[in-house]
Amino acid sequence: MDVLRTTLQPLTHSLPAPIRDFGISLLGTDCYKTIIVDIDLTSTQCLKLAVSKALGIATVAGSSVVKVPQIIKLLSSQSGAGISFLSYALETSALLTTLAYSARNGFPFNTYGETAMIAAQNVVISLLVLRYTGKPVLAAVFVAALASAGYSLFNEGMIDMQTLTYAQMGAGLLGVASKLPQVWTIYSEGGTGQLSAFMVSESHEIGGCQIGSRVS
Repeated sequence: MDVLRTTLQPLTHSLPAPIRDFGISLLGTDCYKTIIVDIDLTSTQCLKLAVSKALGIATVAGSSVVKVPQIIKLLSSQSGAGISFLSYALETSALLTTLAYSARNGFPFNTYGETAMIAAQNVVISLLVLRYTGKPVLAAVFVAALASAGYSLFNEGMIDMQTLTYAQMGAGLLGVASKLPQVWTIYSEGGTGQLSAFMVSESHEIGGCQIGSRVS
């Protein structure tokens, strides 16, 4: 460990300012110096903090691609068959509420970044579904409604913290309820359509429905 520390310290002592500032914002000045600059892993408190932050960043990074297969499938097929817009709209509403609640409470981004990433992907999927089902007007209304809701939720002058807290309490239930329209769509259409394999699995777990069609 001493050899490795001696080798790396010239680099850790001269990291570019943006990297240094980012590290300090995550770990704090003391733990940044201990873990990154001095490469000292004997501080249990700093080590736990570093691991916690690393896991948070990994979660955000993973969530940034979790629904990409669904987006790719929509783009390649240019069809929104089997996908419930209502399901995505409800889930996005729940995520937007959680996002506003977390941001206004000043929580670290790595604790709610996953929510932001999934919400952004949901918006893309929703717009693609509306486009491929020939509903451009509804797509415009959806974007306007999201913008209005987002402005209101993030603006303390419009929605106070107590009201937002109540909304956050209901966001979890709304998130679960948002899966039901997708389950119904699969049941009523007799197949999964352009639903990705991951989303089929999620709908199956939540709705308990048996999906017989093969997912490519």
